[in-house]
Amino acid sequence: MKKVRKLQRSKRIFLVISIAFLFLVSGCGGGTAPPSIPPKAKAPTHARKKTVAPAKVPEKAEKKEVAKKEEPEYSYNPAGKQDPFKPFIQLTPSDKLVKSAFLTPLQKYDVSQLKLVAIIAIPDGNIALVEDAQGKGYFLKKGTLIGRNDGKVKTVLKDKVIVEEVYLDAIGQSKRNEISLFLHQPEEGGES
Repeated sequence: MKKVRKLQRSKRIFLVISIAFLFLVSGCGGGTAPPSIPPKAKAPTHARKKTVAPAKVPEKAEKKEVAKKEEPEYSYNPAGKQDPFKPFIQLTPSDKLVKSAFLTPLQKYDVSQLKLVAIIAIPDGNIALVEDAQGKGYFLKKGTLIGRNDGKVKTVLKDKVIVEEVYLDAIGQSKRNEISLFLHQPEEGGES
């Protein structure tokens, strides 16, 4: 029986020690921070005279400090660099936005919607007459702006008008497209 009591007593002691150990371990990390060290107060002027000069620092340490101080601070200079927020592909050129407020009646139609009706030959250069879907006529000569895609009359020949349109492709490069308007001639065997 003494053995059983000794065993129970040793279990209790072990239990008390382990609980005490857990309290110590959990209590170490949860405490408050130690008070900060107060800054050194300046010594009175009469006490400063008595201070000893600091010991000489080895030359290698001085050189390292000097090297660290000489490093210039980094600053970003965007001059000559691309804007990282500008899109690679511009879908609408900026010139088109400005011109959209001042469109002529010919610039409101697609070139394919206009019909070449007549060509007048004069010494200064040929003049063409085109007609819209409502039957309203417009005169064209070299350099006249026409069409929705910033087209311009390139030449007026005796049987056709060549319109040149400039547009941007998917990559953003400007491409030229030539559109020809032919003078309609009556078909053979039809009305004369």
